[in-house]
Amino acid sequence: IVIEDIPADMLQEAQKYRNELVEKVADVDDDLGEKFLEGEDPTVEELMAAIRRATHANKFVPIFMGSAYKNKGVQLLLDGVDHYLPAPLEVPNTALDLEDNEAPLDLGGSPGGMMVGLAFKLEEGRYGQLTYLRLYQGTLSKGDVIFNSTNGKKVKVPRLVRMHSDEMEDIASAKSGEIVALFGVDCASGDTFTDGSHKVAMTSIKVPDPVMSLAVAPKSKDMAAAFGKALGRFQREDPTFRVALDPESSQTIISGMGELHLEVYTERMRREYKVDTEVGKPRVNFREKITTKATFDYLHKKQSGGQGQYGRVMGFMEPLPDDHPTKFEFVNACIGNNIPPGYVVAIEKGFKEAVGSGALIGHPVEGVRVTLEDGAAHAVDSSEMAFKLAAMYAFTQCYKKCSPVVMEPVMNVTVTVPVEFQGTIIGNLNRRKGVIQNSEQEGEDVIINAWIPLNEMFGYSTDLRSMTQGKGEFTMEYQNHSPVTGETQAQLVAEFQKGRASA
Repeated sequence: IVIEDIPADMLQEAQKYRNELVEKVADVDDDLGEKFLEGEDPTVEELMAAIRRATHANKFVPIFMGSAYKNKGVQLLLDGVDHYLPAPLEVPNTALDLEDNEAPLDLGGSPGGMMVGLAFKLEEGRYGQLTYLRLYQGTLSKGDVIFNSTNGKKVKVPRLVRMHSDEMEDIASAKSGEIVALFGVDCASGDTFTDGSHKVAMTSIKVPDPVMSLAVAPKSKDMAAAFGKALGRFQREDPTFRVALDPESSQTIISGMGELHLEVYTERMRREYKVDTEVGKPRVNFREKITTKATFDYLHKKQSGGQGQYGRVMGFMEPLPDDHPTKFEFVNACIGNNIPPGYVVAIEKGFKEAVGSGALIGHPVEGVRVTLEDGAAHAVDSSEMAFKLAAMYAFTQCYKKCSPVVMEPVMNVTVTVPVEFQGTIIGNLNRRKGVIQNSEQEGEDVIINAWIPLNEMFGYSTDLRSMTQGKGEFTMEYQNHSPVTGETQAQLVAEFQKGRASA
């Protein structure tokens, strides 16, 4: 970098923009504002200190011009990071205390404190998985044993490196605020590592359930190995990406948070692993839910020569509150030993299996509390299997009396378009059964926020481009599951029954 005096022909313009900078910073920093009102010209050090204070308070954003491609302004940008952005110890970081129901826990950031680090990026390197770790507190050294707060496993740090672009520098230790990379550590993106003295997490370990599924398969059997490797890596990188095998069709089902989310992963398979895939029709992950309380009294009795099956269960089912932390709850309210205690576990297992597939459209049932009040057993014919089957049949019998409804995922959609397209976009969102939450203008654009059923969002990106001449954009995230309309429920039930009859 060459530093020299401003040329005489540019000095007046430079002074004009410096005065403008001082005025802008004075609006958001009290110390500099006093000097400005008194007519004093701040020194370079005073102006830099004011910019730093305002940046820390999120009241001012310094912008640097340059080009990384032509290596112009890069050093000035790095100097700006050093001068104006907060050091690790100046940033308040909050972890979640897993020993206290994810209560907020402030981290001081001291290198001498408990070691807390977040695995924020995974990369397939020449030597296997490379895990990028950001240290929020404490010190990490080569050879240390660290604990994964997500899965409870402990691992030894075999090698610690500092990354310089694609070059690695082996280091003995790293302190809070540093970003390092680890080899040989099996983990997922978003996992938190500690020294084991306290169980904390930097991000919530409660991962939202996926809202959409796709059936995928490699076009060629030769690609099967790479296909499996890709799916394994994507699951480690992204906890909201799930992979399962459909037991009926033997298809591989990938699930995620939306249409685009799954499209990105199928495209990455093609680009990074050279795997061309056949993709089935997207399927929305509906849920079923009961709305009223109902009792059950079911006797499972079967005699076919030799030892038979006998089990009777009595009790009631009721919906859980919407804010309940679990989706299923089993309560054993039996008094006495009409049902031997050893069979209660089998009964709970039977109900848990039953909620996996509802009678309306075959999707999981959520928000159910099952209370077992009484029952009966046979000295010879009763068994764990008999009571498990009794529980499953009791659920099916009682479920119809609980006024079940189908729940669909609703997305929080934010659309940004030029003002002239506002009416067209709002009309289209209403046709998609959207509920407009807010609409506000920012400059020449309008930002529309709406809650829309995911089932109505297929192909929206294409429609938005055509309606706005390519000028519109939108973001979408999961909001909640809400009951579908009666018409939609009847249609879904009819489709499910038709599919089951033809199977």
